[in-house]
Amino acid sequence: MSQNHRAQLDKVTLTVLSRSYCHLCSDMVLALENLQSRVDFAFHVIDIDAQTQWESEFGDKVPVLLYEDRELCHYFLDEPVVTAFLSQLR
Repeated sequence: MSQNHRAQLDKVTLTVLSRSYCHLCSDMVLALENLQSRVDFAFHVIDIDAQTQWESEFGDKVPVLLYEDRELCHYFLDEPVVTAFLSQLR
């Protein structure tokens, strides 16, 4: 396994629960992309409407930023909270 591949596997990955028609979701994705220029992490976006287990739990809070099953913030990126959380994982 190459060192670059290993580094990608070790990278912290966050999850954004989103909806295609949600402007706050787009805003959170843009804010996360901006934060990536300063902090090393990855994220992926999941359409909450396609995931019934999350839609029932988080449907009214979208967008939601998760690390595994822990909610870090919702509606807007809470950059100080997310940055502090990521630094604890390092």
